[in-house]
Amino acid sequence: MVDKLVNSEANARRIAMVESCFGSSGQPLGVPGRVLVGEGVLTKMCRKKPKTRQFFLFNDILVYGNIIINKKKYNKQHIIPLEEVKLESLDDDNQYKNGWLIKTASKSFAVYAATAVEKSEWMAHINKCIDDLLRKSGKKAVSEHAAVWVPDTEASICMHCKKTQFTLINRRHHCRKCGAVVCGPCSNKRFLLPSQSSKPLRVCLHCYNALTAASQKNQNSSTDSTQKGINADSSGEEDSDDDEEANKTQPEFHDMPKFYGDNEKAE
Repeated sequence: MVDKLVNSEANARRIAMVESCFGSSGQPLGVPGRVLVGEGVLTKMCRKKPKTRQFFLFNDILVYGNIIINKKKYNKQHIIPLEEVKLESLDDDNQYKNGWLIKTASKSFAVYAATAVEKSEWMAHINKCIDDLLRKSGKKAVSEHAAVWVPDTEASICMHCKKTQFTLINRRHHCRKCGAVVCGPCSNKRFLLPSQSSKPLRVCLHCYNALTAASQKNQNSSTDSTQKGINADSSGEEDSDDDEEANKTQPEFHDMPKFYGDNEKAE
């Protein structure tokens, strides 16, 4: 079991190796009680297209980054506390298979494994870590999660007005509440979504109206300061994972994911 590896030399070496692969661009990962449960390559659905990412599952966090040199160098480190995570399996379609959603309060996205077996293993190990973490901490699972962004390629026209055609001039925007791809005029309002940001975020008109009505019903005294319509285009639309273009959209060859602890003795 994973608990056997908490104070093992093997676990310490693995975590040190992960830290060295991220170099100075990553945060320290070796903290007391932390165990590296597994690692492997998954395809993450980014805003513009799917991209391969290296994932590391610890008993309390999920870490992923861009692959610069496989097993040697990664950057753009992202750390997700597992106590905020909820998984949701996705049905296979003609284009994408073996996928599931990783949902948190601040960000949600889809990932895809190379095979159904890998998907099953990843989901089982992540859910086991989440259950163990919540049980030990006594905390309850997060009930509200950020919307999964609809990829740009799935919307040629605004999903709100159904009229505006997206071009180089008419840019795509994403509603932070529902994840829909919308045009500028249909997303020129902002609303405070505390689980995602301390500042009001871009939302579509439909979500803005619904959020405003709910806020007024609850007699929220802060509505005047957090529900201002703003036309400026400064909502931070880019998904940071879209900064790197070096990776191919699908992993052609990669090692099977490795999961530690089940059949391993502590050193």
